[in-house]
Amino acid sequence: MPGGRLTQQERHQIALGLADSLPYAEIARRLDRPTSTITREVMRNGGPTGYRADLAHRATERRAHRRRPTASRGAQPAPQANGPDAEAVAEYEETLTTVLMASGLSKMSARVLTCLFTTDAGSLTAAELARRVQVSPASISKAIAFLESQSLVRRERDDRRRDRYIVDDELFYQATIASARANDQLVETARRGVAILGPDTAAATRLENIARFLDFISESITRAAEQAREVLHTPPVSSSIDS
Repeated sequence: MPGGRLTQQERHQIALGLADSLPYAEIARRLDRPTSTITREVMRNGGPTGYRADLAHRATERRAHRRRPTASRGAQPAPQANGPDAEAVAEYEETLTTVLMASGLSKMSARVLTCLFTTDAGSLTAAELARRVQVSPASISKAIAFLESQSLVRRERDDRRRDRYIVDDELFYQATIASARANDQLVETARRGVAILGPDTAAATRLENIARFLDFISESITRAAEQAREVLHTPPVSSSIDS
């Protein structure tokens, strides 16, 4: 069934598809599976170049085995009567983590950011993150340091003098501007190379073209971010229609 667990045979077909450089969507179509299932399977088991079907299957079995004792002790809170489906939430969090990894984040940074994104308060302490992600505080600290350097999270002290790590709407604007600033540094460095290599060389021409391209992209990103900034602070209009 499309909604069931991947079988070992399906994992071998995924490996063959990757070897043939097929896109995830095509592999998913051949297996009658959602594309997100294939993307998540590959990214959590070595990526497109490191995926091994048998290793992935054994790793999945080990993860399933580790989950059983926790479930039997009743450690997970019971879902609220009118709240979101716990299994659907877990599936979504795994998918979001995979997408963030595909965008360039490490697995730990992606997991931490997913936790913060999917928390109503938009903030958690290091201890809360460690419990949710089930890793050591040191791993959380390293991931947070990277996310802060990219302007993807910020920290504040709460009433108990604990550091809280926060995501809010304004951080998306700040992260976009930071990305544009990173382009600016590359533009400056490329143009320094033009002067050193000599303007009449092929290498200098290449660097100047890169600099002009990134300069244009940086200006466009900054202008678009300024124009769209208000969207981050405007409540979405409900699309529901009263029947």
